[in-house]
Amino acid sequence: MSNGDLPAASSTASGPRIALAAGEASGDLLGADLIRSLRERYPQAEFAGIGGDAMREAGCDTWNDVSELSVMGLIEVLKHLPQLLQLRRQFRKRAREWQPDVFIGIDAPDFNLGIEHWLKQRGIRTVHYVSPSIWAWREKRVNKIGAAVDRVLCLFPMEAPLYARHGIDAVFVGHPMADAIPLESGRAAARARLGLPADVPVLAVLPGSRRGELERLCEPFIEAARRASKALPRLQIVVPAANDACHQFLRQHLVDSAMSGENLRLLRGQSCAAMTAADVVLLASGTATLETMLVKRPMVVGYRISPMTHAIVKSLGLLKVDRYALPNILAGEDLVPEFLQQECTPAHLTEAMLYWFRHPEAVAALQPKFLELHMQLRRHASARAAEAVAELLSQPPLPHPQ
Repeated sequence: MSNGDLPAASSTASGPRIALAAGEASGDLLGADLIRSLRERYPQAEFAGIGGDAMREAGCDTWNDVSELSVMGLIEVLKHLPQLLQLRRQFRKRAREWQPDVFIGIDAPDFNLGIEHWLKQRGIRTVHYVSPSIWAWREKRVNKIGAAVDRVLCLFPMEAPLYARHGIDAVFVGHPMADAIPLESGRAAARARLGLPADVPVLAVLPGSRRGELERLCEPFIEAARRASKALPRLQIVVPAANDACHQFLRQHLVDSAMSGENLRLLRGQSCAAMTAADVVLLASGTATLETMLVKRPMVVGYRISPMTHAIVKSLGLLKVDRYALPNILAGEDLVPEFLQQECTPAHLTEAMLYWFRHPEAVAALQPKFLELHMQLRRHASARAAEAVAELLSQPPLPHPQ
């Protein structure tokens, strides 16, 4: 074989070899569930690659830990670029020597798409699990994705048709979070778990998990919560911190705002419990809005990016959506209020929050819409993803460029 190409199929007598690479903790969980589902189909399969504790417990031989890829932000990426490039070279070499039947890149497109493209050129089937948000911005990325992968596994229903328009094989498998969260979430049990009274209004505040998000959103979110507590004297406020760094940042800002008191609780983790316990959730745009939708709680969404970044993105026409919160995008209508950039002010956030608290009929009207979206995403995602990978493995080898 020329150029050191490998056979497209290299499974052992007992089962296929499946390589995976997860880029952060959420990908580690996705990978673990996928491995377990694939194991049901291939009891003797071998799994190896980049993962964390969850993937290791599921039976993956991790050549590198997921923490080596968990770098967020431009400055952080540039700082660690030499190590990331070295890791990519080492991973490609080891994967090529191991000769997997398929490589599955889990999210982390900046890292995984390069790996996928390199392996695909050498006759190894490639899958990308979790589509980049091409429906929101930079749709032209589909061409790069299509050149790198044999199949994309999509979490949201609007993604697969978009790939189909570009002639790229994509399968909607559903969202694992929709499988994990019950269709009915118990508010009373969540409040008992957090030690919250059963008969008072509760507001959950989640200003993000990244330093940049916290720096831009803490001030308007905390001030909005303060105003809401003045309007609702019995209001209990819970603020779940995603990690220790977030906890320290939030604690200092809450102290500075003079909001520390009996009606305020800063939590370590427990974001899902906080959302479930709440009557209303104030949160940053992102995956947390999906989780809040799945526990069926009304929300107010705010977000700010740097003014320069926003101006560049808007001027170049890179953004393809008018809505940013996932519930609104999935529904194709404005189910929940969202405030971005200069609109993300304490006044706007407070008014929107108080509306939910004071209009239970509006909250009741929201529930069936959230339930319908939940059902659309609840597809046994890991099993369907495993089925899509198995189908790919069953196909005859395709010619690949030399």
